[in-house]
Formats: sequence, C-alpha cells, structure tokens
Amino acid sequence: MSEKSVAPNLEEIAADVIEAFGNHSQIPSFSQPGRKFGLEDAYRVTSLLRKEFEARGENITGRKIGFTNRDMWKAYGVQAPIWGYCTDRTTFELEDTHFQCVHDFAEPRIEPEIIFGLENMPLPSMNLSELLDCIGWISLGYEVVQSIFPNWKFAAFDTVAANALHGALLIGKRYPVAPRKADWQRELTTFRIGLYCNGKLTQSGGGALVLDSPLLALRHLVSMLADDPNNPPLQAGEIISTGTLTLAMAVSAGQIWTTKVQGISLEDITLRFEP
Repeated sequence: MSEKSVAPNLEEIAADVIEAFGNHSQIPSFSQPGRKFGLEDAYRVTSLLRKEFEARGENITGRKIGFTNRDMWKAYGVQAPIWGYCTDRTTFELEDTHFQCVHDFAEPRIEPEIIFGLENMPLPSMNLSELLDCIGWISLGYEVVQSIFPNWKFAAFDTVAANALHGALLIGKRYPVAPRKADWQRELTTFRIGLYCNGKLTQSGGGALVLDSPLLALRHLVSMLADDPNNPPLQAGEIISTGTLTLAMAVSAGQIWTTKVQGISLEDITLRFEP
C-alpha cells in the first residue's frame, strides 16, 4: 500500500520563503515526493506572503507575470504563466537606480520587460483595445529574478510559492498611452529588442515572445485573478511587469546589461551589477 500524501503547512512554507528572501539563501523545493502541494495551495501561499509583506510595512506596488515566454516552459517545467507581488521595497525607477548588487539575490537573472501602469481597473470581459484604455503609461524596464531553489530546479508550484521568483523591478522612462493608442497596440506585438552584456549581443527577442503580445499577457493575468479566491483582482494604480522579452540571463558582478529596442517608441535601457 502506498503512503498517503501529506498536506503541506502553508504558513510554514510562507515563513520559509520570507526567511530565504531575507537571507538571500536557498532551500529545498516544496514539491517533494509524499507532499500534496498544488497550484491552489501555492496561490494561498502568495496571499500569505502579501500579508507578511504588508505586516512589515511594505506597500504592494503591483504584480509581475512570469513565464510568458513559451520558450522557457519546457526548460523550467511549467505549462502556463504565473504571477507574484511587487512591493515598494522591490520596485525602483531605473533613472535613479543605476546598479543592483548580486549578493542581494539568490542566483539572479535579468529579464527585459514591458511594464504597464494601470489607470483603470481591467476586467476579464475586455478586449485588447479596452485593456489598453486601462493603461496610463508604458515602460521598458528590467526585472531581476531569483531562485531560492538551488540551480533553478523546481516545479511550477514552487515558483508560485516563491512569489513567482521576483527579486526587483526597475522601471524605465514612462510613456503615456493616450496619444498613440493604435500605434501602441500594433507595436507591442511587432517590436524587437537586443539584450547586450558588456557590449556583446547575448539574446534577441521582442513583444511577440510575451504570449504574442504584452497586452495578451495582461489579459491572461486578469483572467487568472478572476478565478482566484485567495488574491484580489488588479486595481487602478498597480504596476504590471508583463514577462521577459528574451530568455532570462544569469548575471554576475561587473556586468553591464543594455537593451536596445527597435519598432516601438521606447528608449534603450542599461543596468549595472556590482558585488
């Protein structure tokens, strides 16, 4: 007779995640043999993490969407996008934050991303044009992601419980949507970028790699949250990072990363990493 699966203690899991974040340390994954741990459990952990963030004085600034690049699904054992919270302790303006310290993260990687600033509350029934009306500004920025699980080995549920691997969000220059709505909708699908490390091209990508458009990634998140009994829907004022435009790249001290953009009215961005 096989052993029965053991239900996880979600409060303990949330506490382990918070401790790993604080210590910049790594822990065993939660999806171990004999442990019953699924996606709904993981998003319950997400709600517990939010409570912990707020209890220690952090304000929720928005959400990050992860694994919107389908090319990453097989490599990391996921089958759909995920999401996590960003707070005022992890959200920065790139203009004022020229570097990040690698020791502040566990196995950090860099992701160039389209970031939206919500002006109105998006609804699941909205089409892409209506969703765009909810966005006040668009930016090209970076997310620094991290793995509190060694060697970036985990199950999909682990990534959700680890706040979708969020480390830091760095927002580039903000461009208003309203004057160029039709152009934005087209360009978000077709634009291209190059990701450079110390002047050498390491990755090419673009908007089509983000579920075919960052707007579609936003719509996916809105739909996910509509079916989530444990976490609130998006609200006006939230900042949404829509997912990496290339594969995530490992970073180390001394590197300077630059994203050069073509086909969309956004500026190139640069970020340096120090010890």
